[in-house]
Amino acid sequence: MSRRAGAGAGVVALAALPLAFLAVFFVLPVAGIVGRGFAPDGHLDVAGVLEVLGRPRVHRVLWFTVWSAALATVVTVLLGVPVAFVLYRLRFPGRGLLRAFVLMPFVMPTVVVGVAFRTLLASSGPLGGLELDGTPAAIIAAMVFFNLAVVVRTVGSLWAGLDRRREEAAAALGASPLQVLRTVTLPALLPGIVSAASVVFLFCATAFGVVLTLGGLRYATVETEIYLLTTQLLDLQGAAALSVLQLVVVSVLLYGAQRTRSTREHALERTGERDATRRPRRRDLPVVALTTLTLGFVAAPLLTLLLRSLRVGDTWGLGHYRDLAGTGGGAGQGTALLVPASTALASSWRVAVDATLLAMLLGVLVSLAVSRRPRARSGRRAVALLDSVFMLPLGVSAVTLGFGFLVTLDRPPLDLRSSAVLVPIAQAMVALPLVVRTLVPVLGSLEPRQRQAAASLGASPLRVALSVDLPVLWRPLLAATGFAFAVSLGEFGATSFLARPENPTLPVLIYQLVSRPGDQNFGMALAASVVLGLVTVAVMAAVERFRLGSVGTF
Repeated sequence: MSRRAGAGAGVVALAALPLAFLAVFFVLPVAGIVGRGFAPDGHLDVAGVLEVLGRPRVHRVLWFTVWSAALATVVTVLLGVPVAFVLYRLRFPGRGLLRAFVLMPFVMPTVVVGVAFRTLLASSGPLGGLELDGTPAAIIAAMVFFNLAVVVRTVGSLWAGLDRRREEAAAALGASPLQVLRTVTLPALLPGIVSAASVVFLFCATAFGVVLTLGGLRYATVETEIYLLTTQLLDLQGAAALSVLQLVVVSVLLYGAQRTRSTREHALERTGERDATRRPRRRDLPVVALTTLTLGFVAAPLLTLLLRSLRVGDTWGLGHYRDLAGTGGGAGQGTALLVPASTALASSWRVAVDATLLAMLLGVLVSLAVSRRPRARSGRRAVALLDSVFMLPLGVSAVTLGFGFLVTLDRPPLDLRSSAVLVPIAQAMVALPLVVRTLVPVLGSLEPRQRQAAASLGASPLRVALSVDLPVLWRPLLAATGFAFAVSLGEFGATSFLARPENPTLPVLIYQLVSRPGDQNFGMALAASVVLGLVTVAVMAAVERFRLGSVGTF
């Protein structure tokens, strides 16, 4: 077998299991939903689909989705890159805790984020004077708040491993700090920035909880419109048409982003984090000040959430936290929950462990496959297509995915309706693209000549992997594991369809509490959100402490 054929066979072997998993637990459910919408009576109804796409409201929803997601992405990148510099390039006490803090909004249930912003911006809230409640600005601010961690951790992980000697050499030759940034630093960071921006745009374009809470019916995205058509208007054909439109647009965007990354991605000279970082200097004051303001922006909704959770009637106390051991329901309101919140937290933990293991297994295989650099053009195209395919779950509604599980995996040989494996599988599907995006930039930046040199000295492929790849990869592997676990803990969209009423996860239970009347239920929801956030921060802080590096973190 020739070397080229062997490389192709290696990519196929690595991608076989993830592709099979994707076909069964992504393509099949989505195809089932689309089929029910396009052919409600068993016959293709193209005219009905075109009628849906021609509705003026659909045009408004699509336009709002595009411009709000684009603006939120630009703002997130502009704020996230300076924060990434401070948290990953400067060395100071408490840096690991701040990294975990930045991640906290991203792993919180989206409906809770929406409630926190509404509380913050309402006329009676701390920022009520700005009169932003119910405006697109509030939605965009929540999107930035939610996705800031994506840019900070993706760009920061790449930045932390860059060798500073190139920047120092450029400065020694007379380049100004701005010229060093423009000609040396930004070109090296561009693959990470493009990767993060593409993920942020997808998350913003498919935002669900925050848009539903803050925009209502007036400001809807394609995602919330699909939800409303499915659950409120029972217009499955309209929802299916929008799902297909969303899938096509997302596919085009992913392909474009992948092409941009592939043309900019190149091997980088890496160094240890200790050598890559330095203590803050006077000239860092502007970026440190901007970072402080950005962290304050992140802290404001979280602080509001914390304070509201401690407000019991007209007094302050821990009553809502003590209520988490029960099943809720105030006087005269009946029992709100089937299980205590503490039981739901334990269930979330078990499900997240299973989902993380599955996401990491598949994510590592996919990352190894799509980080290959075939010499033939056809090989490069195949790898690019494979990369985009495994990003598709990011662009498909989690609500659609969960609903698709129920309507397609309900008959032999895959009758999984009553199986407990559906929830961790759905959460793994959500976490898988994030694991891939964490590992691929690192694998793509590895210097192939190091592998070739080791192989020419007689090292076996396993020895090459252990001696060349693993010293760089184990750190982002650990970070990706912690991140997948945190994302699984907070996943809500698909889980809301699949979790059993008697065995809910904590995000599902929080939504149940928010949906029930009564101050006690709402207070318990806020307290449970704080607990979920603290658990997430503890997990990520442990990852930051024991990871001993930052290459490839998400």
